[in-house]
Amino acid sequence: MINKIKIFSIVFIFAGLFGSCTDYLDSDAYFKDRVTDETVFTSKLHSEQWLAHTYSFLENECADVCSKGYSPHCFADDMYYGDRDIEYDNKEGNALSYNQFHMGQYDENTKQDTWTQCYKGIRNASIFIHNIDVNEDLNEEEIADYKAQARFVRAYYYWLLLRKYGPIPLLPEEGIDYTNSYEEIAIPRSSYQECADFISNEMVLAAKDLKVYRDEQSMARPTRGAALATRAMVLLYAASPLANGNTDAVAQELVDDQGRKLLSSEYSEEKWAKAAAAAKDVMELGVYDLYVAGFKAAGTPSYPATIAPPYSADFSDKNWPEGWANIDPFESYRALFNGTISASDNPELIFSRVNNGGETPDAMVAHQLPRIASGWNTHGITQKQCDAYYMNDGTDCPGKDKEIGRGDGSDRVTGYVSAYDAYYGNYKPLARGVSLQYADREPRFYASVAYNGSVWHLENEALPANREKQVFYYRGDGNGYTNTMFWLRTGIGVMKFVHPRDTYENGDINNIVDKTEPAIRYADVLLMYAEALNELNGSYTVSSWDGSQNYNISRDISEMKKGIQPVRIRAGVPDYTDDVYSSQSEFRIKLKRERQIELMGEGKRYYDLRRWKDAPVEESIQIYGCNVLMTSGERDLFHTPVAAFALQTTFSDKMWFWPIKHSELRRNKRLTQNPGWTYYN
Repeated sequence: MINKIKIFSIVFIFAGLFGSCTDYLDSDAYFKDRVTDETVFTSKLHSEQWLAHTYSFLENECADVCSKGYSPHCFADDMYYGDRDIEYDNKEGNALSYNQFHMGQYDENTKQDTWTQCYKGIRNASIFIHNIDVNEDLNEEEIADYKAQARFVRAYYYWLLLRKYGPIPLLPEEGIDYTNSYEEIAIPRSSYQECADFISNEMVLAAKDLKVYRDEQSMARPTRGAALATRAMVLLYAASPLANGNTDAVAQELVDDQGRKLLSSEYSEEKWAKAAAAAKDVMELGVYDLYVAGFKAAGTPSYPATIAPPYSADFSDKNWPEGWANIDPFESYRALFNGTISASDNPELIFSRVNNGGETPDAMVAHQLPRIASGWNTHGITQKQCDAYYMNDGTDCPGKDKEIGRGDGSDRVTGYVSAYDAYYGNYKPLARGVSLQYADREPRFYASVAYNGSVWHLENEALPANREKQVFYYRGDGNGYTNTMFWLRTGIGVMKFVHPRDTYENGDINNIVDKTEPAIRYADVLLMYAEALNELNGSYTVSSWDGSQNYNISRDISEMKKGIQPVRIRAGVPDYTDDVYSSQSEFRIKLKRERQIELMGEGKRYYDLRRWKDAPVEESIQIYGCNVLMTSGERDLFHTPVAAFALQTTFSDKMWFWPIKHSELRRNKRLTQNPGWTYYN
């Protein structure tokens, strides 16, 4: 017999702390009249529906790769959106332009669905965990797996909250007497480390019973690798400067209701070792690998022949994974994101919401596509991001970061691809009229950047004349500056996630190839491993997640290469020099740049800048781009970077963490606000 008191107590815990009971039960349409019904957890069908409902809160405000209708955190100093320049109210009443977002001009009621949705999911998962054991329609293995899934998703919701809001209340497992007053059941915020430890421990418990593989119909369900990879991310964040040895003003001001500091001011190097070991746990599973596409001697416009990187004695003559002789670095990276490969066929994908509706990568692409494809033409990248990509020999592009005072004294390349060059393929894949600033760049550049004059394939456009279209962003050329919102503020667009068949013709999202959101992928785990190892000066012995072995963790260059080399080889870019590997500070700079390139547009940069404590500098630097006011007759001036007049920048201490909504502060009297934000209307 189900313990009805247990169910009720959990429901009212969440209702009392984070909203009215009526609100929550009304939102749970299917189950609102079943919460006391004993058939919910004695029926296999109803139990599975309850678990599926628990996952449903992962969409929209909990997405990583998305547009900005629910969450703008896919945009930082790398990528921007321009279609909300004029403030207006949408159905949530909290539309936000990029400038408002980037200038901190939002309030305590803006984009708060993450808090609401995550705690709903936590509540549903907790009820499931506490009651599924009574189900006699399920065998022991099924119960263990289902419970592990619920444990994973509950911890994952906590992770999303921690990442966005900082330290948050951890609700007691045993429940609270709902008959007590709100003051008696109010819960304070736990420290960052307490939150990280809780999530880490929960992911270990989940990993024990989660399946190692899922079939194609269950790709949105977590695996053991998903639990361990999430754990690695959480521990990496806990080891990073924001939460480890932080003595800045924000760390002094972020306290609970008793004045206890919630960010650690004492530095612990061992936290980096634990993060490295957690990443190694994923690597040791032997389940994941980077996705690679094979070498093509010939091709089509949409799938061109492989452009071999410049010769490298280390990698050019070796096959994958030791080298790139038999792979196409461009297609290997492009196909990861654009829908070419399914979730079940992608060896790199660790966790994804797959296509959970709402804010998906498909919506991103609708805003990236040019006007010729009926796209919004409003998502672009900054000059800083454009410059971050290497040349194809691994060197910096000439003139890199010149305008923001970080250049090496070199000037940007002048000149354009001539008709002769285009005919003989001298600067593949550039077409005629493209600035030579974009020539000879690394393959990830061409898979990610829609530079001025890039070719959009648009194979599914109804009119053949609209296919294989070269798009320029000069003023007056249809996709350039206009007095509407449909133009790129830097004159540089985004090609990542775009499939050759994608079009938004007739405003139909079904004309965009379905894409799988890469919430966690193996390349990220490899980079996390290298980053954590680099921060070590001592040597540590750390047990594996299941205690089956001990790792000797230290700043071992051969181990660091296991994290960095595969990512760069797949990208067709030479490895770092010995001098870089031998210098902790130099490697740190390179590692941060590698994440900026490899993970662009995947919702990581905004949070990386904060955990590294780089946001005050990087998000305050003036955004530069092409001079979009210039016409094609003034193309030299167009390609001379200028400050983007339509994009503003700043950073203040209140922008470290998202504010907590006033209504939540009123409900939970022990809940404290993040520094810089107000308590009540």
